[in-house]
Amino acid sequence: MTDMRAQDDLVANFQIDAKPVRGRIARLGTGSLAPILDRHDYPTELARLLGEAVTLAALVGSSLKFKGRLLVQAEGSGAVNLLVGEYRTGGGLRGYARYDKALWDNLERINKGGRPHMPQLFGSGALALIMIQDERPQQPYQGVVPLVRGTLADCAEDYFAQSEQIPTKVALSVAEHSIAGAKSQWRSGGMLIQKIAADDARGDTDDDWNTARAVFATVTDGELADPDLSADALLFRLFHETGVRLEDSTRLEDACTCNAERLSATLLKMPDSELADMAEGDASLGIDCQFCNRHYDIALSDILSEG
Repeated sequence: MTDMRAQDDLVANFQIDAKPVRGRIARLGTGSLAPILDRHDYPTELARLLGEAVTLAALVGSSLKFKGRLLVQAEGSGAVNLLVGEYRTGGGLRGYARYDKALWDNLERINKGGRPHMPQLFGSGALALIMIQDERPQQPYQGVVPLVRGTLADCAEDYFAQSEQIPTKVALSVAEHSIAGAKSQWRSGGMLIQKIAADDARGDTDDDWNTARAVFATVTDGELADPDLSADALLFRLFHETGVRLEDSTRLEDACTCNAERLSATLLKMPDSELADMAEGDASLGIDCQFCNRHYDIALSDILSEG
């Protein structure tokens, strides 16, 4: 197995030896998921769900064959109306959720502390996986499935079955871990396996896939997010009978794309009259990034003089 220098904030491919199954594993912690969730005062179950979306984005996005980004985006008419997890080539992550507090509070009363399922959260919602290339004028590719299953992992499996016709199993876990004398920290783990299609060289792959699925089903939420169980140790625990090889990893980090220059460039495209209406009393535009909660004050005179 590859010698991993750190247990957290990484995503890597793995191969079950001599089996027509490929996989990917992600572990997110203090350098990636924790700061994303800590910036927002989300209810616990919503923070957990956003953590799953960011983890899923890392699992799927790290397989992109081009420079760009992958968005896991869920929208609906329920207590949660928007959920976004984003992975960018090189390992940058960000995430954001928008919800109706009154509807959320009512949902918590109904569930009495239980974890809500996807139709409860989103109503008549849909999950989209959106792939965007950095190079222009490439158009984004988008696959969409309804949010009718219980968990985000279940809905992701529907996406792969319907949009890519690839048998896939997905596991996602997000948890808060307590540290003696310190604030508890968010962590997550995710894993997916996919069946490789039969061909003349491999022959039928159904039996090997069914065996891999059965082993994969034994992984627990606790194992996926365990701070004391490294990615390679977890894979060995699951697939040691057949052997498993962990490939080189990509480091993951909390990295929003917002900056003052980009915001100014966007504002320059707007009519002066609209900019004037948006201005604060000190003739500046106050803008908050929904993803990272950073605040920007941009002088109206700078925008108008350049426009």
